[in-house]
Amino acid sequence: MAHQPVIETHGLTRHYGNVQAVHGLSLTVARRQITGFLGRNGAGKSSTIKMLLGMIRPTAGTGRVLGYDIADPAQSLQIRRRIAYVGEDKGLYGYMTVAELIRFTRAFYPDWRPDIEARLLQAYQLPPGRKVKAISKGMRTKLALLLALARRPEIIILDEPSEGLDPVSIEELLQTLQEVRAGGTSIFFSSHQLSEVERIADRVLMIDRGQLVMDALLSDLLNNYRNITVEFAGQEPVPAFDLAGVERSRIQGRQARMLASANVEGIVAHARALGAVAQVTPVNLRDAFLDLVREAP
Repeated sequence: MAHQPVIETHGLTRHYGNVQAVHGLSLTVARRQITGFLGRNGAGKSSTIKMLLGMIRPTAGTGRVLGYDIADPAQSLQIRRRIAYVGEDKGLYGYMTVAELIRFTRAFYPDWRPDIEARLLQAYQLPPGRKVKAISKGMRTKLALLLALARRPEIIILDEPSEGLDPVSIEELLQTLQEVRAGGTSIFFSSHQLSEVERIADRVLMIDRGQLVMDALLSDLLNNYRNITVEFAGQEPVPAFDLAGVERSRIQGRQARMLASANVEGIVAHARALGAVAQVTPVNLRDAFLDLVREAP
């Protein structure tokens, strides 16, 4: 059980009419890790999350969260009882005060953590007597995080959690997520802020056009992935580098540019055997993201 993924999908697909939002997505999210879920706008991240939460039904494929079938209404209810979700719109009752909303939410969760509630209420400087609709977007984000973190969920799923937060609040958020992970909670979050993902993620899942294009431990990405630029001097057509370890390659003029996850020495040796000059540079998360998703459909 300890090694069972908290989230797993196989061939997960979602169509909206003729629009294919998610196509054949197979992924796993490990227990007690912070997993960053990356992709461009429209890549399928939000649709995937909504399917995992039972908000929308898959067109095809399967998915399980904490062992429960996401397509089964009764099991989907069990999923929502055991996880916490903070979406982009936050979904808060604007007519309640901050204190009323906290009391209302607390009543549904026997394992509610009053200590976390009190600490975050003070740390986030939330005004208990003010209506939710009257507080700033950043404050609503903080309130949504408090409601999620005080529930003692097994998984926290977050969709753009730092949206609307100032730099100090973002730093507090990242520290809080690391503390929550250290306490045994699994975290799955999407973000456009690659620097935030690089700060705290253990693993990175990247999708493009509804399909998985990267599944890597962040430490492996930073330590093992490399950009390789190969330049040819002659007029012959630049060959394709269909070699082991090449994740993505592009030909631009007399250059071939590659993102490699392994076999760097073999790729360079092959290029030099063809009379080319090869340059190898380290990769950060931004490099990998741009290499894997920047090409237009």
